[in-house]
Amino acid sequence: MAEEILCSIHEGIATITLNRPEKRNAMNTAVLEGLEHYFSELETNTDVRAIIVRGEGKAFCAGLDLRELNARQQSDEDAETGIIELLGKIETSRHPTIAMVQGDALAGGCELALHCDLRVVSEVARFGMPLARLGLIVPFRLGQKLVEIVGPAFTKQILLTGQPVNAQRAYEIGMVHQLVSADELEAATLALARTIAANAPLSLAGMKKSILRMISLRDNIDSDDLNTLVRQARKSEDANEGVRAMLEKRPPRFRGV
Repeated sequence: MAEEILCSIHEGIATITLNRPEKRNAMNTAVLEGLEHYFSELETNTDVRAIIVRGEGKAFCAGLDLRELNARQQSDEDAETGIIELLGKIETSRHPTIAMVQGDALAGGCELALHCDLRVVSEVARFGMPLARLGLIVPFRLGQKLVEIVGPAFTKQILLTGQPVNAQRAYEIGMVHQLVSADELEAATLALARTIAANAPLSLAGMKKSILRMISLRDNIDSDDLNTLVRQARKSEDANEGVRAMLEKRPPRFRGV
């Protein structure tokens, strides 16, 4: 696999590392394909008992790579091609998953953390969904995950302001499970993974399936009209302006078109 994604297995715990620190681990095609490959490969590995997802460097993941996003906006290609399906694969993995979040988890990076079963977070981490600052609308299935975890009130705050929430606030609103110092993050995550890995694999897999079944009614919600709004926003002039402005490190000039 490409160097953008690394995977190691030790004592029954697999660690998948996003390895683009110079790009704040933004998800380009290679990262998405690497995640898909390793989660598919690990699904049939009965020696693995838990999976840790982490990012190399200061950021966990800054979301989709903006340069690739900008290129897709100029074509007919769906900017979110594959990511919703990938996050679904991560969520439904037979293995318990833990996001180890040491820094910013933004947009798709926030969703990557949310689609893991548990989140252990450094006190300097931040979570955010700055799509409104890019002129975009969160896809229905991804917004649905945010509502599931923090409820509609905090989802409105996160989506409508576009501003990140710090680790302490994320812990207070139930977005994360464990908050530790930066120095303790790796040890705390590994300790949690070992605790889970010591349990019976069939029990873990069965309970994960049960929980997913309990919330399965969400899959029956008709969202075609909302997906149309997502596509319209993605092709809007504001969306092109928002991404350009972010790449050029300037305030966007939105016109509502």
